[in-house]
Amino acid sequence: MGLLPDLAWSLRAAGSADVEAIAELRATVMRPDLERLGRYDEHRVRQRLRDSFAPGHTSVVLAGGAFAGSVTLRPRDAGWWLEHFYLSPAVQGRGLGSAVLGSLLERTDAGGATVRLDVMRGSAARRLYERHGFTVEREDPVDVYMVRPPGGAEADRAEADG
Repeated sequence: MGLLPDLAWSLRAAGSADVEAIAELRATVMRPDLERLGRYDEHRVRQRLRDSFAPGHTSVVLAGGAFAGSVTLRPRDAGWWLEHFYLSPAVQGRGLGSAVLGSLLERTDAGGATVRLDVMRGSAARRLYERHGFTVEREDPVDVYMVRPPGGAEADRAEADG
């Protein structure tokens, strides 16, 4: 399903005042995966966001002008680390995640940078990352660590077409 017209979206720089809204969204979005893995803790799920919140590297996702999510793109190891990419359940499944991720990856590709992330085992978000050229680098009992070289999605499409 494509992006619906009522979901015109934009990114704005996050500020310290956004931390609690993002922490609440994180708790909502991650709860099913954390419960499935037996790791849900009402306090810890929010506190981990508060402890690692970096407003200078975080963007708030707006859909139709309203708060719809967040994403952090932090410099790391001569590349980027993508984290705290959460979208409200009300806007999931409409192409917004793909649009936001694609926009961020256009910027990292232009800079010739590798992007890394981790996603919880069994999370549906993994499929989104794979569609955008991320591949598994390593796994542990809870997380799957993924990497995408510059132009990763284009390289994958070229292989599929070849």
